[in-house]
Amino acid sequence: MLFACGDVMSGRGVDQILPHPGDPRLREAYITDAREYVRLAERASGPIPRPAGFDWPWGDALPVLEAMAPDARVINLETSITRRGDFAPGKAVHYRMSPRNVPLLTAVRPDVCALANNHVLDFGPAGLRDTLDALARAGLTAAGAGRDEAESARPAAVPLPGGGRMLVLACGSVSSGIPPSWAATRRRPGVYLLPDASGASGVPGMSGVSGVPGLSGADALIARAESVRAEQDLVVVSIHWGSNWGYEVPEEQVRFAHRLIDGGIDLVHGHSSHHPRPIEVYRGKLILYGCGDCVDDYEGISGYETFRSDLRLLYFASMAPGSGVLESLLMVPVRSAMMRLRRAGIADSRWLTETLSWISGRFGTRFECARDGTIELTG
Repeated sequence: MLFACGDVMSGRGVDQILPHPGDPRLREAYITDAREYVRLAERASGPIPRPAGFDWPWGDALPVLEAMAPDARVINLETSITRRGDFAPGKAVHYRMSPRNVPLLTAVRPDVCALANNHVLDFGPAGLRDTLDALARAGLTAAGAGRDEAESARPAAVPLPGGGRMLVLACGSVSSGIPPSWAATRRRPGVYLLPDASGASGVPGMSGVSGVPGLSGADALIARAESVRAEQDLVVVSIHWGSNWGYEVPEEQVRFAHRLIDGGIDLVHGHSSHHPRPIEVYRGKLILYGCGDCVDDYEGISGYETFRSDLRLLYFASMAPGSGVLESLLMVPVRSAMMRLRRAGIADSRWLTETLSWISGRFGTRFECARDGTIELTG
């Protein structure tokens, strides 16, 4: 069984409530101190202990994970882990957490931290190197970013108890806000950035402006997987793509995901949007077009209430050994309050179930809500 979640944005306000907060200064248009995000959350839900324990932001997710006992755990870590480096120019928002707060990550025991996103270089190449070093010191495996192109594209391998491995390739698209200049090259650290559909992104060896990954990028991922894949291995592509809000999935993303599955990829783990997006089962394989946020400091920020971004999902996918065919998908709804994940109430779970069924209708995907609020893919 694979556990996957969306964005873990453990910088800024989340970093400030932990035992070793970093520099709170920000360069945002309206908020210049990360502690203001803590105050916004407290005005919305109540006082937050400071310092909070490293397990505080995960809350009820930890006992859920203990009970489900997944064989592999994959998160999208959307922050830089550093105390140094310059604010990346041309960006409205920057995320970083103190290296001394990494126990927040080890609390959930991720097997793979996907880094190919639009915040991992918020504090430049120095910040990325610090991030890679901090994860390595903690015994955590990174994928999707590295000191050069080869490291950024290297799949992470998680041994599975029944034999074989789960290979995780992490990549990103400029459609998620990743600057083209962040692409790793032979001589430059950065992220594994996919080419655009139009083929002209401005990245060396690429071209275009559409921001949607082209099918040549899918073929490159398939080739990388095949170069290291053994007979019993399962392959997951974790991809950061698309806008923050809205339920629509562009046709280019659908074609890209289908090409991956057609080429032998077993599961597509999409993220970037701040709320869940549609789910599809294509040729028996699972495509999560957008998993939404998991941990962040957005509580108390107004403007997109209709999307209920306070509700998050913990995804548990069981795949048949060898073939990778989806056997079951269970999702546990949680709600962020006081910067802590708590089991969602039955009304919220039913709202999520109905919303998932509605937005996934074009793919023929259906869901049911159990008495305990767990959501199951039923067709």
